[in-house]
Amino acid sequence: MLDEREVERLDVEAVNSAKTRQPLYAARKKVFPKRASGRFRQFKWLVMLVTLGIYYLTPWIRWNRGPYAPDQAVLLDIANRRFYFFAIEIWPQEFFYVAGMLVMAGIGLFLVTSTVGRAWCGYTCPQTVWVDLFLVVERGIEGDRNARIKLDSAPWSFDKLGKRAAKHATWLLIAVATGGAWIFYFADAPTLLGELVTGKAAPVAYLTVAILTATTYIFGGLMREQVCTYMCPWPRIQAAMLDENSLTVTYNDWRGEPRSRHAKKAAAEGLSVGDCVDCNACVAVCPMGIDIRDGQQLECITCALCIDACDSVMDKIGKERGLISYATLADYQSNMAIATNPTTGAIDPKQVRDVGGKLDKGIAHFHIRRIFRLRTFVYAGAWSLIGVALLVALFSRDRLDLNVLQDRNPQFVRLSDGSIRNGYTVKLLNMVPEPRTLTLRLDGLPSAAMTIVGMEQAEGRSVDIEAQPDKLTTLRVYVRQPLEQVSAGQSFSFVVEDRASSESDSYVANFNVPETGK
Repeated sequence: MLDEREVERLDVEAVNSAKTRQPLYAARKKVFPKRASGRFRQFKWLVMLVTLGIYYLTPWIRWNRGPYAPDQAVLLDIANRRFYFFAIEIWPQEFFYVAGMLVMAGIGLFLVTSTVGRAWCGYTCPQTVWVDLFLVVERGIEGDRNARIKLDSAPWSFDKLGKRAAKHATWLLIAVATGGAWIFYFADAPTLLGELVTGKAAPVAYLTVAILTATTYIFGGLMREQVCTYMCPWPRIQAAMLDENSLTVTYNDWRGEPRSRHAKKAAAEGLSVGDCVDCNACVAVCPMGIDIRDGQQLECITCALCIDACDSVMDKIGKERGLISYATLADYQSNMAIATNPTTGAIDPKQVRDVGGKLDKGIAHFHIRRIFRLRTFVYAGAWSLIGVALLVALFSRDRLDLNVLQDRNPQFVRLSDGSIRNGYTVKLLNMVPEPRTLTLRLDGLPSAAMTIVGMEQAEGRSVDIEAQPDKLTTLRVYVRQPLEQVSAGQSFSFVVEDRASSESDSYVANFNVPETGK
């Protein structure tokens, strides 16, 4: 166990200080976050590996849909107006499924924020993930915090120029890979890669890669925390999602204050001293350049790296972990009431410890039951309800669709034998990636018969149609009825059926006749 005087104290100042706000148009002060280690940092490594793996590898996953459909598992086929997601195929008229998933994503974000604060921002936001990746490159080439600060302030030399060139070149390669991976979601990935390399891809592909390369390089490499602070709306919205039972990264000043770099000396003099040794480790590791000891701040993305940094210091000096921790406002206020001296109104850390120096049993700690409250039940219920509704609609949807347009000019034709004929445009939509034999028949008007233009088939009440996979088949259909059977206000149905799957659809149409019926 180290004396608090032996703990490394870092000379660092919060760039985005809640106490001294910079003017809106002030020049950016660079943030040089120190590498952290601990359970939250390991969790962030895992999240980064998973999210980047999903992003870069998903376009290369194959999914066998048969010979009539693409075999890319996830594909947004704009040319053919299809969205493929493994076994699911979404047509343009079914875009409400995508809209429903976006609504679920929004409600899910509300649910996560109301329970564990800005966990999305701290762990899975693309900006956070790519900044983490760029920092890995920066540390690998230029060194950790002190080395980077020294290099940044040093005059230009071949060494500095070489390191900067290597860093920015690597960033650009990552940015190009980011833009390249994105366009692979819109076309067959192996084919498009070959076209990109040989210069045969469409201009829009190169333009998209260029735009995403620029945004990734600028946002992840150059702007970093400024994107979260000034460009992202979520820090300003998320406050409405929080309540007194939401978990947020919190500096527990009820046990840390008053902070001192000479705790033993102060204690020997009878002064009240908290656990914080003012080492600034929490400030040094923060990628947003804030001091969590200033309290809740708009810039904080709750990445919890400050928790890892503080816990490592507490381990060294033999104190309990959790001086900085995930805590709820309700628990914080309860503990603050215990630590506050009722006479002076100041924080007295002696009041939160028993005679043995351990934290008092009355100190409130987070319990999982706090998550289960009305707000979370409402969010979880709405999220689940939408999800169930989408699943029911998805698995009960028809893969065969019939639409009919009746001729308006002329509304009917009187043939030479006196019979009345109406014309219709019938559209059969086969929404499965395989050919099907469909039967189109008339239901109603017992004496009526139909003929289909372009088909060498006798007039009748039903006809077999060979429907192409994933295609719309358009038919020009004439329905004729003898004059003696004609009457006003007649209607009938077109029925299409796949006898192999028993799937069918129908459409009610009118049969127009002369006003007199003669």
